[in-house]
Amino acid sequence: MAVPKRKTPKAKSRSRRASSWRASVPARSLCPHCHQTKLPHIICPNCGWYGGRQAVEVE
Repeated sequence: MAVPKRKTPKAKSRSRRASSWRASVPARSLCPHCHQTKLPHIICPNCGWYGGRQAVEVE
């Protein structure tokens, strides 16, 4: 079994663990009806359209 020559510094191991905590920006798409940005696979909060039809009435 391989043995490391030196002890891994705390900063190195903590930075490896911290890389999985990075926040990413959620994906965005354009509504084909009103052309506002919205989350993909979600009803448009601006006009209420989804899948080529009006799914929800929005005031």
